[in-house]
Amino acid sequence: MTLDRPALSRALAATPGASADGIHEAHSVLCRREAPAFQRAAKSGEDLLVGCTQESRLFLELAGQTEGAPSVDERPIRFFNLRETGGWSRDGAQATPKLAALIAAAQLPPPEPVATVGYRSAGRCLVVGPGERAEAAAALLGDALDLTLLVDRGELAQAHERVVLRGRLTRLAGWLGAFEAGWDSANPIDLDLCTRCNSCIAACPEGAIDFGYQVDLARCTAHRDCVAACHAAGAIDFERGARSEEGRFDLVLDLGDTPALAMHQPPQGYFHVPPAMPLAQAVLQLRALVGEFEKPKFFRYEQRLCAHTRNQQIGCSACIDVCSAQAIRSDASLKGKTAARGRGSVGHPTAGIVVEPHLCVGCGACSTVCPSGALGFAYPSPADLGKRVRTLLRTYAAAGGRDAALLLHSQEEGSARIGALGRAASTGRARGVPARVLPLALWHSASVGLDVWLAAFAQGANQVWVLTGTTEAPQYLQALADQMAQAQAIVHGLGYAGTHFRLVQAGDMAALDEALRAPPAQGVAQAASFVVQPDKRNTLELALAHLQAHRPQAAAMPEAIALPTRGALYGSLRIDAAKCTLCLACVGACPSQALSDNPEQPQIRFTEKSCVQCGLCQTTCPEDAIRLEPRLLTADGGRARAQARVLHEAQPFHCVRCAKPFGTLRAIETMLAKLAGHAAFQGAAAERLKMCSDCRVVDMYSNPNEQRITDL
Repeated sequence: MTLDRPALSRALAATPGASADGIHEAHSVLCRREAPAFQRAAKSGEDLLVGCTQESRLFLELAGQTEGAPSVDERPIRFFNLRETGGWSRDGAQATPKLAALIAAAQLPPPEPVATVGYRSAGRCLVVGPGERAEAAAALLGDALDLTLLVDRGELAQAHERVVLRGRLTRLAGWLGAFEAGWDSANPIDLDLCTRCNSCIAACPEGAIDFGYQVDLARCTAHRDCVAACHAAGAIDFERGARSEEGRFDLVLDLGDTPALAMHQPPQGYFHVPPAMPLAQAVLQLRALVGEFEKPKFFRYEQRLCAHTRNQQIGCSACIDVCSAQAIRSDASLKGKTAARGRGSVGHPTAGIVVEPHLCVGCGACSTVCPSGALGFAYPSPADLGKRVRTLLRTYAAAGGRDAALLLHSQEEGSARIGALGRAASTGRARGVPARVLPLALWHSASVGLDVWLAAFAQGANQVWVLTGTTEAPQYLQALADQMAQAQAIVHGLGYAGTHFRLVQAGDMAALDEALRAPPAQGVAQAASFVVQPDKRNTLELALAHLQAHRPQAAAMPEAIALPTRGALYGSLRIDAAKCTLCLACVGACPSQALSDNPEQPQIRFTEKSCVQCGLCQTTCPEDAIRLEPRLLTADGGRARAQARVLHEAQPFHCVRCAKPFGTLRAIETMLAKLAGHAAFQGAAAERLKMCSDCRVVDMYSNPNEQRITDL
């Protein structure tokens, strides 16, 4: 690697919050010939960062063996990757700004810890599948797990060493330590009672019983010789009817042709190994899953912001649709009821959704597509991630870097692919990660969305790219593409030329090497200084305000920017005045208070900034008079979005007794027309419909005859 220590020190010194004091020396073979330099640093007592991950085990051993060095418990050593991400590249000599940015980001304190989700497994494992394969798996797992075999076909071993059931799996749900299974069984032979003495096989004249120890009822002609042969064990009973059974297990090994749990991200503790796949990897993982475990609780949920449902009407279901683990379900049917919750579930009797943290795998796609910010990714939080992005961009710019492309990728598959590209570049087989590309590892590439992307662009990133893996769920890719289209439409509408947001889906190293060489686009003239907020909508507002204020001068500002329909987070409404009766059902359904009424006169008012395009108003409207219009209103410098405007108004109806306005003329006329033929609304009763609520009561009590009828 080419390391310019003075340039790196100057770059870090110009970055608020970063320290240049730690760059005393630069080393190219630190892990071997120059290892004493690490030992000197270990004894210094200062915070220690190592810009190489290859020999982390060796460094930790050296630190432990260095006299006078504090233990790693007292002063942890942090490792980060400089070589593959920047130094090992054809652009390595020009990578000093990027290396400074990576060093500055590595100096940031780790994110605040988050709550955890616990699992407890006693090793009770259900093995489902054909007999021979289930027995083979049991032979590898029997010494470590408490096994129950549920076989649906095939022969069984002669030795009866474990619980074996015969049946068809009908239900499976749960997670590590808490699986619930159900199965149907209809055969006369009970495998749990069967001693496998083979007497029934020998006695059956039709050969309807084989070494699977089940009766082939299609071949059986009711001789019942098998029953007599099994008299001692009593395992055969033709009077035994079909039965449904169930059980609880900690682990599930599914050896069937198709998985019993078909979601893209199955729960922890469930392993599907089809016939063509070897058992070894699943066996090793299963053997390790006995004990107590925990993982981060990846999400936060604020029910008050949720736009999924109101008044049992469904609006936004983006999070439910995108979740590949089926960890999110609608709670609309439980509105206003006290509902039993699954263990550790997050929700409330009035909540629109319920998120099961034990099923959540931490992809964060739900937070990416959530229009209101009700669901947010917590590992790390948007504020922590925003601070890291801002540090990268500010340091890179301070060191003289230009046209920064922020490359977001998963910390496992994405890091491995970037590492492989860097190694290839070190041997001349690839060009490597360009000097202007700043890689940033995430827990999952789908966990970051429009708010962070636009904030990064406003803060000086020329482009924001997301590197996706080869095993991503299709709904993740679609969600990211939809959000990218939203972001690109916004910046194009504001006059920024080029392609700023892109999914990098390169299938091999050569394609990735080429994709990272894409040309820069037109960036913002002045980088923003705001910080990413915990609230998604607030971050978006800060980014939009900056991008609009610093848009290219030659660009003409449209009154509004049309946005793609899929995944829109902003927009307006269209109300069909010929249909709308101003019943205000839409106002009551709006979860973000974008719609409001006017106490003084019949009006529907709308604040576009608050609209999340959830569609609840559209599904609630009894007249089908509302349509969504995805767009970003830019009139008056964007200030018009925050001002309430009248979408629809009507002439009020005046009480025929006191002349006070109530309702709308059209609504009262519609009601009168619908009730004209009803026997209960004739004569004075019909006239009373034209009165306000106060006058209606006065009129009823001023007519004694009608009062007596009312009493009756």
